Amino acid sequence: MKIGIVKERSANERRCAVSPDTVKKYVGLGAQVAIETGAGLSAAITDDAFKAAGAEIVGDAASALGGADLVLKVQRPDADELGHIKRGAVLAAILNPYNAKESIADYATRGIDAMAMELVPRITRAQAMDVLSSQANLAGYRAVIDAAAEFGRAFPMMMTAAGTVAPARVLVMGVGVAGLQAIATARRLGAIVSATDVRPATKEQVNSLGATFVAVEDEEFKQAETTAGYAKPMSPEYQAKQAALIAETIKKQDIVITTALIPGRKAPELVSAEMVQSMKPGSVIVDLAVEQGGNCALSELDKVVEKHGVKIVGHANVASRTAVDSTSLYAKNLLNFVQLLVDKETKGLKINWEDEIVKGVALTRDGQVIHPNFKS
Repeated sequence: MKIGIVKERSANERRCAVSPDTVKKYVGLGAQVAIETGAGLSAAITDDAFKAAGAEIVGDAASALGGADLVLKVQRPDADELGHIKRGAVLAAILNPYNAKESIADYATRGIDAMAMELVPRITRAQAMDVLSSQANLAGYRAVIDAAAEFGRAFPMMMTAAGTVAPARVLVMGVGVAGLQAIATARRLGAIVSATDVRPATKEQVNSLGATFVAVEDEEFKQAETTAGYAKPMSPEYQAKQAALIAETIKKQDIVITTALIPGRKAPELVSAEMVQSMKPGSVIVDLAVEQGGNCALSELDKVVEKHGVKIVGHANVASRTAVDSTSLYAKNLLNFVQLLVDKETKGLKINWEDEIVKGVALTRDGQVIHPNFKS
């Protein structure tokens, strides 16, 4: 079995699909691992490190992908890369199927069995394969670091002979994996932290981290979570009440970090232009949802802009801004998934298409689109 790895070509992508540790494991499974030269450099992994782990370093993408039975990537392949992937190969990556539906048909036409890693089901057995969680965790951390870098003041209270520095006030909007890590990081830096989410279960999590929970806690709020753990779209009436509460809360904040996403939908607007205008000069907003339309009305993709005296940070691919750690975690997620697909005796691919995890991520098989969410 040949595994092909290429250097990621997407803008702002610094991660790699494998680490030296996971390469060793793949070699141990009996695989030949071909890696395009320079694939790991943005994540501080040299070709020599990959070679020492047992990989073959090749000169270009065509050599890495040609004849590969399994292709591992971070982002979905571009047209050139797809042209080098053979029929019958398995592709595992963050394929962004909801925003790139045309690519799904292309995988089927080319006979590629495509696995979208962000669709890993949220079940106990799949936790070690959950790329959304591993990457969101680092994105939440980095969001606070980026906020601190743009903020013109310190985070913690400081008492000095020259006077007292007041602690920063941070509001985290959306308490998923990224939001929880943002809360924890802002607390470690000494900020006074509050957080809001429409899911009732998050209140206890927020309080356990030492932050204050902010929400309109009515009957609709108590039913506002899907069985998969995602937020349900809320009624216009609830949204209006919640927006009024947040509008009052946001005026008192120094930093706002927004993390709210619903898979397959445009990001909900949580911070209006009027809310931005109400904030204190020198405040900072970090919009982690900017790639899906943004939680802030005034954020701009891959830019730091200043509006009404407020800096709005809209970095793309925030997890990739901590590329060393995000590569390590993503590579382990992929390894744990690939181990489901490999027969330990034959050392080849043997996919159980009825496995709950495989059914959750598989977009295409044998030239057909098979995922129920994307069948035409």
